[in-house]
Amino acid sequence: MESSLAVFDIDGVVADVRHRLRYLERRPKDWTRFFAAADRDPVLPEGVELAQQYAANHVLVWLTGRPEHLRDITSAWLSAAGLPAELLFMRPANDRRPAREFKPRQLTRLAKESPIEVVVDDDPEVVSRLRELGYPVRLAAWVPHSPTLKSAQEREGRT
Repeated sequence: MESSLAVFDIDGVVADVRHRLRYLERRPKDWTRFFAAADRDPVLPEGVELAQQYAANHVLVWLTGRPEHLRDITSAWLSAAGLPAELLFMRPANDRRPAREFKPRQLTRLAKESPIEVVVDDDPEVVSRLRELGYPVRLAAWVPHSPTLKSAQEREGRT
């Protein structure tokens, strides 16, 4: 019997990116520093606990808008947080689609392999789009969704 998937976003769900947003609130935005500080993200206890609960009975999959060049940093961060890091799907280099377009395409591929039990994301636009498509989705609302992060996810397709 195949295991169902629990698909989790990272930023704003298990990783607290608020300390990095200052690099995106200036002009020009400093994407290099924003991404370079990803290894210092504090954990979000609510998200980590939820991910661990799902990991006990599901295959935990990470679907993040983080760029591919952060794979090693992200894997190490997940492991340090006590989370499995094997199944990590990241944004390909130079892919600037909004998160609400990037993530559904990835989920379509994943759903061909195993049933999806839940998708947990902090982006209200992603959650709304996934609900429209019939995915079982849960909004991670333990950190207020920042306008700066929304712009990075939806307008600039960077995270």
